[in-house]
Amino acid sequence: MGAYTPGLKVTPGALLHFSRRLPLAGQVEAKKGDRVKWDQVVARTLLPGRVEMVNLASKLGVGAAELPDILLKKEGDKIEKDEILAYSKGFFGFFKSPYKSPITGTLESVSKTTGQVILRREPQPIDIKAYVDGVVEEVEPNQGVVVKTFGSLIQGIFGLGSETGGPICLACQKPDDTLSAGAILPEHKGKVLVVGRLVTAEMVRKAAQYQVSAVVAGGIDDSDVRELLGYDLGVAITGNEKLGVTVVVTEGFGPLGIAQKTFELLKARVGKRASVSGATQIRAGVIRPEIIVTDLDGDWENAQDAPELELAIGCAVRLIREPHFGQLGKVTGLPVQPEVIPSGAKVRVAEIELDSGEKFTLPRANLELIEG
Repeated sequence: MGAYTPGLKVTPGALLHFSRRLPLAGQVEAKKGDRVKWDQVVARTLLPGRVEMVNLASKLGVGAAELPDILLKKEGDKIEKDEILAYSKGFFGFFKSPYKSPITGTLESVSKTTGQVILRREPQPIDIKAYVDGVVEEVEPNQGVVVKTFGSLIQGIFGLGSETGGPICLACQKPDDTLSAGAILPEHKGKVLVVGRLVTAEMVRKAAQYQVSAVVAGGIDDSDVRELLGYDLGVAITGNEKLGVTVVVTEGFGPLGIAQKTFELLKARVGKRASVSGATQIRAGVIRPEIIVTDLDGDWENAQDAPELELAIGCAVRLIREPHFGQLGKVTGLPVQPEVIPSGAKVRVAEIELDSGEKFTLPRANLELIEG
């Protein structure tokens, strides 16, 4: 990555590439050149089950060395929840107490030294779907694929929640409308709902109640994020929150109208299915929440990748570090020589004028370019 963060693309049509990787080695289910649908499984694996350690010799009142002889199962055997694994000795052979397995899984190991048994829960299947309609352009054996597609892309500045999707629906009439939770209705189930300048914690809970797929807004208050998560977000990577709905914020923190270009693009795609992700990496700015609407009509496979944005005087930028996170401005100067910043580091900087008129000199890494 360069000395700044190119980012926040909002485009009605672009060639897009999505890496769909497993968290650990598994089986790839698609071949290079395959046409895939958004809900098609392209790779799958099994995540090893959690381990339960039980000091069974102590529970049964026997010596550790005796344990293998009284177990009704041996290492590697499958076990069912509440299945009897062994009996205590009892008194003179009577009053034996059974020990029942607390899990379904496997008896993984037995220690004659400590009397511990290790029980492993059943592995959890993990399926990786294509996420978008497109074509498999690369296959990484045992790991995953890259899916190529063409369509509209809207990147947000902040999001919460995992991958989802559904038809785009406008709950607001204008990009700076302020709505209440009452604007979210049962008929919005499964939709990607655009709600205007602010999404609140109450709106997120209402959307989850009605099984809305995603909520899109210009801004969110950090106090609402804290209320939803139960903790300060800090510099974490988002995307795994269990909110019942995915949230995409297009502009920043606070009540901010959705940018006109973004709103017009969403309005033009009403009724079309969008793939949505809330995953965000806040500090580095390399993971952005996104809304994608594919358009695979015509000769899209021969389209060319758009050139990367370059930092230059006059470029529109967004600040991606506190205390001015989310604010917009333009580049007014690009000093050639690195400068020493308050932390003591010597870095390349840019001179910035915010839309408010304030002027700063900031490290280029604190900026992201906004595609016009």
